[in-house]
Amino acid sequence: MNTHLSMVAATISAVGLTFAVAAHADTQSVLLGLAAPMTGAQAQYGKDFQSGVLLALDDFNATKPKVDGKETRFTLESMDDQADPKTGTVVAQKLVDDGIKGMIGHFNSGVTIPASAIYSRAGIAQISTATAPPYTRQGFKTTFRMMTSDTQQGGVMGKYVVQTLKAKRIAIIDDRTAYGQGLAEEFEKSAKAAGGNIVDHEFTNDKAVDFKAILTSVKAKNPDFIYYAGADAQSAPMIKQARTLAMQGTFASGEMSKTDDFIKIAGSAANGAIVSLAGLPLEKMPGGPGFTQRYKAKFNTEPTTYSPYSYDGAMALMKSMVAANSSDPVKYLPVLAKIDMKGVTTDHFSYDQYGDLKDAIITVYKCENGQWKPVDILGSK
Repeated sequence: MNTHLSMVAATISAVGLTFAVAAHADTQSVLLGLAAPMTGAQAQYGKDFQSGVLLALDDFNATKPKVDGKETRFTLESMDDQADPKTGTVVAQKLVDDGIKGMIGHFNSGVTIPASAIYSRAGIAQISTATAPPYTRQGFKTTFRMMTSDTQQGGVMGKYVVQTLKAKRIAIIDDRTAYGQGLAEEFEKSAKAAGGNIVDHEFTNDKAVDFKAILTSVKAKNPDFIYYAGADAQSAPMIKQARTLAMQGTFASGEMSKTDDFIKIAGSAANGAIVSLAGLPLEKMPGGPGFTQRYKAKFNTEPTTYSPYSYDGAMALMKSMVAANSSDPVKYLPVLAKIDMKGVTTDHFSYDQYGDLKDAIITVYKCENGQWKPVDILGSK
């Protein structure tokens, strides 16, 4: 009797094992790639960018998606490109060699653009935070954005500074990166078209910390508005040094500078400064409250600037594969190009013929008593 029961139990166990193996065999993994600066001065951006993607994978995998008729688990290979173009191309080739089916990143325009040729040759879709206009104008069918372009942001801000802020004499400084240069050029073009007078355009780099010579030159032109296109590692000490030189007028900066680091470095000089950022404030995004709740539960910290966009970019990539019923880029790329998805950042995450987002919203913030306050929401249309 006991021997018989043992044999039955063993048989049941064996059958159960067979079912488990069969179930496991029906589940496949689809590898996605991610690259961003995970070390160095921009590590905070890269880590926030990565966190948005990790949350997207958690949320999407929980729906038990199917691709090629099989239950699919999306996985991620993340790499540090150090915000360096040369490192970025090495990372890109490594990810392609590792068999990624889609790419999220890179973060910086100057890294994204050279890396994009590698993904294009491999036929792999790339969704990036790159804002430089040339990224999606190379003739590749694989390049897509998850944020507005410099054409959209710079164009809106140039007009806004002249027509709304009533600036008369405008000086521009940019960091000569693909991001900074592109933003500055679009801002200048738009400001001139709106009737603004550009009295000076100076250049620095994204490693500089001393701007006294540039600011002294700018001060001699007596501007009432200074626009800096670059990151807060430069814009924060720049405005502090400008106030030390007793420079008057409004100081405005581009996309990356709406961070606590700007206020910490600039101190009281930050008050009155203006920054522009792609998209709506997080609390006003269609999916913002729910995203914030899930993000805090997973990472035990508040989301910052870029994670909502990387979340939407990852979701668009995965949803396109499911809709196409294939992880083969040849099959899912046309679906991605035509996607119209309700996301965290917008109700209509969709692309134009270039891979630029159709729904381009810009928020203008002003620093008041050490806090960033949204003052205007602008559209590029």
